[in-house]
Amino acid sequence: MSALEPLGYSNAGGDSKAQLTGWLVRPVGAARAAIVLYPTIVNVNAAMERRAKMLADLGYIVLIADFYGESVRDFTAAQALAATLRENTAHYRGRIGAAIEALRALPECAGLPLGAIGYCMGGQAALEAARDGQPLRAAVSFHGLLSTGARAEPGKVAARLLVCHGDADPMVPRAQVMAFWEEMDAAGADWHFHAYSGVRHGFTDPASDERDLTAVTYDASADRQSWNAMTAFLEEALFSRT
Repeated sequence: MSALEPLGYSNAGGDSKAQLTGWLVRPVGAARAAIVLYPTIVNVNAAMERRAKMLADLGYIVLIADFYGESVRDFTAAQALAATLRENTAHYRGRIGAAIEALRALPECAGLPLGAIGYCMGGQAALEAARDGQPLRAAVSFHGLLSTGARAEPGKVAARLLVCHGDADPMVPRAQVMAFWEEMDAAGADWHFHAYSGVRHGFTDPASDERDLTAVTYDASADRQSWNAMTAFLEEALFSRT
């Protein structure tokens, strides 16, 4: 596994003035597949760097996407940046797609199966990439938002989907879960949904317990189970031909 290295790229979708900086982690030896990692609302941080390195240890070349093209001062600032980014779904999806294009353009990614995973807002981003018809074989959401500004169109979701969700997450109530299931069924998507009882938002990050937010709590069991589910799912979705 290599150290993180910066990868500059521009926003897709007509916003070429937005200069973004992703962070690339290469595996030891040839990569088995290419993964875009969409971070939480605060953009790249230590938790996302750790996950990228864990994916590289599995043989994947990983790009941590950049949502904003600027540093994030704190959580309050991140909320404002995220609200601006997501107020227009086409613009949001263009920003999401830019990371996919940047990773696909690397010579060492030519011909590799492509996947996306994300955490919190990044989980929503991975699902938005799938809704947008990006050429992904797999998209995985960890405690991601399931809402969208534009429902998936029938036949457009090419990626197989895995959603790992805390059933006690107040940011994603059951009504939103049911709406997502119905949306994916109507779109004809291949989707898998793992719900963990009593588990709240941010359950994969031990630092969640340091935040003064009742909605966000680490859960070691759900963290382990969801990671193991993801690794098995990626093996199936990226490499199985049956």
